[in-house]
Amino acid sequence: MSNAVEMNQSHEVTVSKLQADASYRADFERAFGPGPVTIGKIKEALASFERTLISGGSPFDRYEYGADKSALNPAAIRGLAIFRDEKKGNCASCHTIGEKYALFTDGKFHNIGVGVDDEGNLTDLGRYGESKLEIEKGAFKTPTLRNIAKSAPYMHDGSLKTLSDVADYYAGGGNSNPYLDKRIKTMHISGPERSDLVAFLESLTGDMPPNAGPPVGPTK
Repeated sequence: MSNAVEMNQSHEVTVSKLQADASYRADFERAFGPGPVTIGKIKEALASFERTLISGGSPFDRYEYGADKSALNPAAIRGLAIFRDEKKGNCASCHTIGEKYALFTDGKFHNIGVGVDDEGNLTDLGRYGESKLEIEKGAFKTPTLRNIAKSAPYMHDGSLKTLSDVADYYAGGGNSNPYLDKRIKTMHISGPERSDLVAFLESLTGDMPPNAGPPVGPTK
């Protein structure tokens, strides 16, 4: 919220705005019990809402879990194989696919080489800013890939504009730095294979739950 390229609004201002709104005060008391609005409660409310934003019914879901082998086109099927292949993409090592469902995230933090300058120095310390653990310098939480085709630009800093750019980035093995995750290696995949990988990622677009968008009603 306070990041200059996001909301650019201090936590204190956010709290004061919500505390001044009677309807929000009532909502927070119903959710958390008596007491003022706090930044901790705001974080919990946002996290609880975000956990409901899981899309489903994508072509991949129908193919993988719905026994509809016509749901994916040949390019996406080849891309899925690359995604899973430890010697090719090895993407599923972090963007996990389970036997009965796929969240496409391991919920962990990894340094993938994004946010490194020409000298190999980290320009964003990522998770380290919270944990203060040396091994988490430059590490960011693995995002889900669901609806990824609708969420450009990519990486935590928006430095890659298209999914093709992302495939090219990983094919190059990321940017070297002392904390680079050991799973980030040069991918030996051809141009057509990168296109197949993108086709698979595009197959992850599914249906969002109702009421996932902005509230509908009069504006203040």
